Amino acid sequence: MSSTPLRPFARSRVWAPTAKEAAAFDREAIERQGVPQAALMECAGRSAAEILDRLFPRGEVLALIGAGNNGGDGLVMLRTLHAWGRPVRAVLVADRDPRADLLHGWQIPFEADDGLGHDLGPLDTALRAASVIVDGVLGTGLSGPPRDRQAQAIRAINRSGRPVLALDTPSGVNGDTGQIAGEAVDAEVTVALGWPKLGTLLQPGRSKVGRLIAVEIGFPPVPDQVFAAAATTPAWAADNWPRREPDAHKNSVGTLLLVGGCPGMAGAVVMAARAALRAGVGLLRVVSSSENRSIIQESVPEAIFVPSEDVGAVRDAAAASQAVGTGPGLGDGADAGALLAAVLEASEGLPTVLDADALNLASSGAGPGVGKWAANRPVLVTPHLGEMVRLAEVTREGIEEDRIGAARDLAKTTGAVVLLKGLPSIVVPPEGTCLVDTMASSDLASGGMGDVLAGVAASLLAQGVGPDQAGALALYGTGRAASRAALGPSLTPSDVIEQLPVVWTEAGPGISDLDHPFVIFDQDPAR
Repeated sequence: MSSTPLRPFARSRVWAPTAKEAAAFDREAIERQGVPQAALMECAGRSAAEILDRLFPRGEVLALIGAGNNGGDGLVMLRTLHAWGRPVRAVLVADRDPRADLLHGWQIPFEADDGLGHDLGPLDTALRAASVIVDGVLGTGLSGPPRDRQAQAIRAINRSGRPVLALDTPSGVNGDTGQIAGEAVDAEVTVALGWPKLGTLLQPGRSKVGRLIAVEIGFPPVPDQVFAAAATTPAWAADNWPRREPDAHKNSVGTLLLVGGCPGMAGAVVMAARAALRAGVGLLRVVSSSENRSIIQESVPEAIFVPSEDVGAVRDAAAASQAVGTGPGLGDGADAGALLAAVLEASEGLPTVLDADALNLASSGAGPGVGKWAANRPVLVTPHLGEMVRLAEVTREGIEEDRIGAARDLAKTTGAVVLLKGLPSIVVPPEGTCLVDTMASSDLASGGMGDVLAGVAASLLAQGVGPDQAGALALYGTGRAASRAALGPSLTPSDVIEQLPVVWTEAGPGISDLDHPFVIFDQDPAR
């Protein structure tokens, strides 16, 4: 086949529809806009064939084909590979015969899965004889556990030890929620047809996806707000970083007031400050305990130090700033609450990040509540799960059951944009599109990473980026920096900060060695 580079698409926004949203748009495209279903299936199958042939260029391809459109995409894929000279075989995991019209006269060797439920030896032998397996058993519309026949096919795929390419969604993963009820295929690669389905970005389904690659299959343009969620990508980030004008000066590219660091906790605000500077803010003022002055001035000489005990100086610093970041190492005592109350009053209207202890003070009532902050300004809150439990007054189980819904409820209640940390982290405004992070990994699971994230987000707010975009860009930037550092569990917050300048200067549609424009993430499924 040709090695001509594929054309990029969807640079500015990559939607992440639920299975229900995707099905509705599919019907809209076919029934109202006249896009032939056969054309969509042809594009999907051929694009998936290109991906497979590039990643797994040799040996037999064995596909397990189910009923419905997912199986049809698999048939087109097999026919295309067969036409290119690849040896192919198919096992039908369905009660009805495959659609012969999709084969265009090509003879594909088909075998029924008669052995399933009886003697699994022949299927296991066939799977292990293949070089790569295509999972076309179930589509995105799965709503419950796979039926016994499908579940046995999934188990056979998983025990084969062969690399698996899943079509659209690994069989067994719920395309809406990412939940797994029973069995699910462990894919090495998942080819998303049109857009990545939301469930493939959410845990636990995300751990089954492997390398997630999306292909354009001929859908018409998507109006804003057709889908509730979108994924962040390198191309999206490159298009949305704040740009400096040729005549820019320090006050025109963002002045930030960073509040944090009680006695003994200078490190948190130092990391946030260093990250804010690396994210491009023009002028930084750090409000912290006088006991931290020497540490902060030695560690961040670029910042202006403001003693938190001098309320007048704090008010003046707030009045001279364009955004506020609060919380890293702030402490949760009465003095911290009083300091935040003074900052709230002096910084009226300034975009604000509330992180760490600022959230603890808000939920305990010892400091200004999130709703009070958001009453007259754009606000981004950055809770981890424990902080979210206290802020939303919801159980951990209730949040984990529907993280997007829980974040949306808090956003609507308070008026703030909610960045809920986790895998994946999500950014949810009171109304509009939820942004799903695609760059994070467990390498970021260490103390101080949240301080770095808060510093980057606050820096972007000061540069004029809206709170939802600032939160999503901060997640992308820190995740990409961690990936570039390539230090695994040895990664520290300082390592991330050191990589940020390189991330900001990256450009282009992607970061993968695959010559395809849209690789959402490339993860180690074991993590």
